[in-house]
Amino acid sequence: MVKNTLSESDLSRVIEMAWEDRTPFEAIETTYGLSEAETIKLMRRSLKPSSFRLWRARVTSRTTKHRKLRGFDVGRGYCSTQYKR
Repeated sequence: MVKNTLSESDLSRVIEMAWEDRTPFEAIETTYGLSEAETIKLMRRSLKPSSFRLWRARVTSRTTKHRKLRGFDVGRGYCSTQYKR
């Protein structure tokens, strides 16, 4: 249902942001209106089962994916291609 409202480029960007270690779920929610649970559902539908399992294992162990769990000393990484809009 959420997947149908996103364009192909937006869907690609959400998946890219979800894979990035330093991009918190709150940034995805702010930019695309997808909560963490909705992002997980989107990833489950969009990725192969093995890729989804790898992603979930990776995200579960990352405190940087959750703004509340991040320490103040964790900065924000910037990439020249990060903002594609």
